[in-house]
Amino acid sequence: MILCETKTKMDKNTTIGIIGSGAMGAGIAQVAAMAGHSVVVYDNNTAALDKAKKGLNTTLLKLQEKGKITSADEVMNRFSFADEVSVFSGCGLIIEAILENLEIKKSVFSEVEMVVSGDCLLASNTSSLSITSIAAACKNPSRVLGLHFFNPAPVMALVEIIPAIQTDPTHISVAKELMLQWGKTPVIAKDTPGFIVNRIARPFYGEAIRIYEEGIADIATIDSIMTGAGRFRMGPFALMDYIGHDVNYVVTETVFQSFFYDPRYKPSFSQKRLLEAGWLGRKSGRGFYNYSLDTETPAAIIDADTAGYILNRILAMLINEAVDALHMNVASDADIETAMTKGVNYPTGLLQWCDDWGAAKCLATLDALYEEYHEDRYRASTLLRKHAIENKKFV
Repeated sequence: MILCETKTKMDKNTTIGIIGSGAMGAGIAQVAAMAGHSVVVYDNNTAALDKAKKGLNTTLLKLQEKGKITSADEVMNRFSFADEVSVFSGCGLIIEAILENLEIKKSVFSEVEMVVSGDCLLASNTSSLSITSIAAACKNPSRVLGLHFFNPAPVMALVEIIPAIQTDPTHISVAKELMLQWGKTPVIAKDTPGFIVNRIARPFYGEAIRIYEEGIADIATIDSIMTGAGRFRMGPFALMDYIGHDVNYVVTETVFQSFFYDPRYKPSFSQKRLLEAGWLGRKSGRGFYNYSLDTETPAAIIDADTAGYILNRILAMLINEAVDALHMNVASDADIETAMTKGVNYPTGLLQWCDDWGAAKCLATLDALYEEYHEDRYRASTLLRKHAIENKKFV
């Protein structure tokens, strides 16, 4: 293995390279530039580069008008845009934010590694793909790690830091300190499918769809229950439409396949059909909801018994995922709580929610579902069962 020199710190003099000028790439570039770095944005699509440049300038002018930055021109002057990877030669950190395709990412990392310095760190913004596999494409895998930002990157505080099994441990602390300098809230996650947020959040979508497919309640009712009694900022169907089914469904499918087809993460035909139809959600004007101007939002039909059943079922599945992630050492209890409140804006950390609700109640809900369906989808985590029996708390 070829080792790079140990990078002990990064500061504003470190040039940051961004691969990809789409929404995520441009957003991460904005964060780095506003933190004082020179930023090189690369994309082999010159039209996309021009669009990103114009978009960043517009965004910064708006921030200037609101008094959130002193000079848009000053920040814009920190950017350079290029369609050749040779521009990365002077960078200290490269962050890749391109299509969620493992083979394409591996090819790009292999190419970029040939032009950067020996102590340049290479990071992927992937939301669910294996960092270890990406690192394996490099001659020096010890300098590769994951830096998963959440959309929109300038607004969302959370960043998941994911070391590959090959990553030099010293780079983890360097990345964490840099994210703190950028005003972000970093958490450390094991390199497992979906990391923290996209693993634990799967039941919010999947179980809601299952309830809808079974005819227990309609989409508007399920969303209303989760935003009302559940206190979530968005219901699961509205959130899937907001994220886009080309993103949300693909993450679900990737996590399902990566977990060796564990039924807990099984995708749904309802969402797949939307993707096949090109009904991607808000971005296409139609998804689970119709966003045409002349279309009224469906009315929710709620009764107390159904509302309690739906909330408890989805919440029990979410809590079980959080507990199982803790059980499997995906992240610390504190980082799991931070990830779910900062990354997807849950009203309460799920481990705290379990303590408030009671591990025994959560376990009873899951065991009842397992007894009803006889599906491994509803198996309770060993750690949840242990805490319920011993009447222990997580937080």
